[in-house]
Amino acid sequence: MKDIKVIVATHKKYKMPKDPMYIPIHVGAEGKKLIGYITDNTGDNISKKNASFCELTGLYWAWKNLDAQYIGLAHYRRHFKGKNKGNTPFEKALTLKEADKLLDSADVIVTKRRNYYIENVYSHFDHTLYIETLDAAKKIIEKDYPEYIPTFNQCMKRTYMHAFNMFIMKKEDLDKYCSWVFDILFKVEDELKDKKYNAFHSRYPGRVSEVLLDVWLTKNNYTYKEVPFIYTEKINHIKKGIGFLKAKFFKKKYEGSF
Repeated sequence: MKDIKVIVATHKKYKMPKDPMYIPIHVGAEGKKLIGYITDNTGDNISKKNASFCELTGLYWAWKNLDAQYIGLAHYRRHFKGKNKGNTPFEKALTLKEADKLLDSADVIVTKRRNYYIENVYSHFDHTLYIETLDAAKKIIEKDYPEYIPTFNQCMKRTYMHAFNMFIMKKEDLDKYCSWVFDILFKVEDELKDKKYNAFHSRYPGRVSEVLLDVWLTKNNYTYKEVPFIYTEKINHIKKGIGFLKAKFFKKKYEGSF
């Protein structure tokens, strides 16, 4: 059996899958009351950036401090869905045995693609968020990683993406990915340091990185298995749909999570 560890990023005490593959991580723990989980402010960390980097402070901690053959990321509100027909989302979460089998035939496990249908990745970002954040990332890639630009442009034209920064991959591949993506994100953060965004839009590093994951996977020819994801909380799909249509047709940016 492969040595696979999937961190579950959370900022509060929450029910977790019982499979030993999962490790709850208290993200943004710096200066906060302990909740009984491993914290992201130990060792080499960026816990203080959690207000903008969200689950990525957990990913950074795992990259720098977690020892495992494979490392993955999930959220307290979202998990990869396995084949177990349990009564709760936590019972239905992907198991170590299932992940082990999937990784026999692919380099990476990602979420089932999110389809936009009537627009592409770039236009969706433009309608719902502040496109200047993604454009800043592109400029940095053009300067520091120009070989990625054709793939970046290709991925921006797609009508689907693999969302939520959720994946499982080999530790050596994680090293390569995190070295690349955090270098870009830190430079974007510096480029936009004088911008004033509200609490929701200040979380742009996590949203830019969602887009960049596909760029990195595609450019480096990684094979992947798509796995459905399951929410642990009820999603208001009507409100979400209305928000999407307002963004698409009335240029009203998202102002919160759904």
